[in-house]
Amino acid sequence: MSLFENIDDLAGRPLADRMRPKNLDEYIGQHHLLAEGKPLRQAISSGQPHSMILWGPPGTGKTTLAKLIAGYCDAEFITISAVLAGVKDVRAAVARAQQLQQEQGRRTMLFVDEVHRFNKSQQDAFLPFVEDGTFTFIGATTENPSFELNNALLSRARVYVLKSLETTDLREIIDRAMLDAKFGLADRNIDFPEALRDELAKTADGDGRRVLNLLEISIDLADSKDQKKVDEADLAEVLSGTLRRFDKGGEAFYDQISALHKSVRGSSPDGALYWLCRMLDGGCDPIYLMRRVVRMASEDIGNADPRGLELALNAWDTYEKLGKQEGELAIAQAVIYLASAPKSNAVYMAFNQAMSDVRSQGSAEVPLHLRNAPTKLMGELGYGKKYRYAHNEPDAYAAGENYFPESMAPQQYYQPVQRGLEIKIAEKLKRLKALDEQANR
Repeated sequence: MSLFENIDDLAGRPLADRMRPKNLDEYIGQHHLLAEGKPLRQAISSGQPHSMILWGPPGTGKTTLAKLIAGYCDAEFITISAVLAGVKDVRAAVARAQQLQQEQGRRTMLFVDEVHRFNKSQQDAFLPFVEDGTFTFIGATTENPSFELNNALLSRARVYVLKSLETTDLREIIDRAMLDAKFGLADRNIDFPEALRDELAKTADGDGRRVLNLLEISIDLADSKDQKKVDEADLAEVLSGTLRRFDKGGEAFYDQISALHKSVRGSSPDGALYWLCRMLDGGCDPIYLMRRVVRMASEDIGNADPRGLELALNAWDTYEKLGKQEGELAIAQAVIYLASAPKSNAVYMAFNQAMSDVRSQGSAEVPLHLRNAPTKLMGELGYGKKYRYAHNEPDAYAAGENYFPESMAPQQYYQPVQRGLEIKIAEKLKRLKALDEQANR
């Protein structure tokens, strides 16, 4: 297929391609965008579409929707894959659009799949032609446009968020494929039981392309065995190794680790366990997860329950010593404990405030009484002079002593919360503060 071909004959193509809808009524899913009365549907139906970015997970109908839009406005549909194309292909598309506009007065719709794969300068190449109406631009991306696309391009295109297909949507796609003879499955006379259709719809994980690919493979497998129906063993074989959606390093990855962290912070052990399992099942590196769990122990539990940090480190050690089977269970134990533990971000807040002071106040000198004096000269210069050795003081506390630079007023960064062990820590610090006040009178 050349860059500019518009092929309607899909014989020999995958089922997902053969089943592309010809109009909006056949389009399944994305009701929040395409229901009657919605702005996008009205724009398409009127034949007056605008430039847009279609953002959503794989298999949610981005390419199909772009082709439908081109059909409704009777526009030439030019498609470019940002994975394979470069600036040369963009120039060729522009030249073609300009030719059609000049010779036939016909509009062009330029569809750029995986548009986030283009770098910033490549994205800039579209701007003048979107601006002057040479073509209507439609970009498709699985990544967050606000991170991956130029602000200039975003300002000229409206972003539409496509959602993963519901299980009911996927089931409707399966039923349509099995019923309509033009898609090539009905005439093979192979039954696909209702219960197995439901299982396939659930396993496809919101991906319309995936559900059709798995459906076609299942039918082919049964056919190769001269069976009249797909049985449980056939479907299990086809579905073996199927993974849930998890894009390492992409937005799904960061969304899921955010959900895990916030479930721990929100004291939901069940929610935290679910997101942990989602990430492990998707192939996330357990060592990365353990680094984040250790962070949670310090940031969100802190001294309210110091055992949380110990348990997180023990889980990490268990994974490295015993491997996946035992190690993942230890990670789950740590996550559940942290989610159930009393919460305190007092250490986290104190650290941030102290670091802010350090970075903003310059290199203040260490007071002489806090300096070490390992040599005679340093002792003669006053290093360590008047230092009060805490163990020789009443209750091992040098009341009224100053531990900050002389150029800086003493600060109280650490503010224990009234939860867990920090209740007792707060009580002790309050007693020590009273001793300081008494000594400084």
